[in-house]
Amino acid sequence: MFVISVAAELSGLHPQTLRTYDRLGLVAPGRTGGGGRRYSLRDIELLRTVARLTAEGLGLEGVKRVIELENQVLALQEKVAELQAEIAQSKLPQNLPARVSGNQVVIWRQRRR
Repeated sequence: MFVISVAAELSGLHPQTLRTYDRLGLVAPGRTGGGGRRYSLRDIELLRTVARLTAEGLGLEGVKRVIELENQVLALQEKVAELQAEIAQSKLPQNLPARVSGNQVVIWRQRRR
């Protein structure tokens, strides 16, 4: 965990910029009992990402949306991996047709006539 001055130095941003990003919800550092900000390595990487995206011309609202979408993609990738592991552990043949419905994967077998 890093204090704001160290986080600013590591990210290449001004401490006031870090405060602004916190206020806008782009980065949510931990807090001490007295309310001081404490930045993790993940926060530092996120600050670097914000700096890169803004340097490429994205506005802060655009950066916030990109970060939200990246987080959604990661969550969905984790869910897919979880579902694939669940299917792999099941005793069902792997070539069954399937359909995704909400949070469920529906697998069906063709009826024999």
